[in-house]
Amino acid sequence: MEPQDLIIETPSGRVHAHAEPRGADAVVYTLGGALRGTVHITGTHHPDHWDQFTALRATFGSADAMAKVPPADSLPRLRNSTARHTGYLLAWEGPAGPQWEQSRIESTSGRPPSPKTEDTLRTVLHAVTEDATRRPDRARILDASRVRQTPALLDFFALARRNSEADIARYGSRAASDRHQARIVTAAWWTAARWLTARPHPLLTLLLADRPNSLARTAHTLALAATANEDAAAAEARRMQRFEAEAASLRSQMQPRRRTAAASPTH
Repeated sequence: MEPQDLIIETPSGRVHAHAEPRGADAVVYTLGGALRGTVHITGTHHPDHWDQFTALRATFGSADAMAKVPPADSLPRLRNSTARHTGYLLAWEGPAGPQWEQSRIESTSGRPPSPKTEDTLRTVLHAVTEDATRRPDRARILDASRVRQTPALLDFFALARRNSEADIARYGSRAASDRHQARIVTAAWWTAARWLTARPHPLLTLLLADRPNSLARTAHTLALAATANEDAAAAEARRMQRFEAEAASLRSQMQPRRRTAAASPTH
């Protein structure tokens, strides 16, 4: 039995969407009725956990707009309009239920869409995405998307590691320099304090007071800067560790596939 077209009621009228698989990792909805064009849906990683392919990304047009520019004539337009539109929706399951992240709806005409048009486009984007989450081939789409995107993600993680190592070294160098300068200024403060005790002078009082450009304020500022750089280095180290863990997870998810292929008998 052929699947029925999805019927969507919108402020601009009724829209029907016909779904067809596109390769192993996508489905394309062809729109008719009040809205003409296509919506491309593929799998992608969770926005906070890049090793977990549990999200669907819907983009206007017949191709994944995150990977390449879709043909202009595939972007949706209202039945009586020539203006095409762009936008995307990311959907995933969160702890409290479905979660959404949606971009702005923009028109290729250069003018913002009317509230009615924008509402129509958002309604359709949500409806086809919700329909895709119920498709029996959703798991296959997510798995194929993971296989397709993993090499690029691993390259990204490798680049991120190199950048993080450079950032950690830079923050550490700045912190060490700030600590060193703070010790020098603190030693100067104690020297000035001894001078003030031995021979009081108004200039020494100014140097010792907590005021702009004084020794006390400078030492304090340097200590704060050192702490800030140390905190930044620690945060970058945690970020690098998270990326390394996610990269390891992605590699482990690919291993069973390679072992199975290697174990398959040849004829």
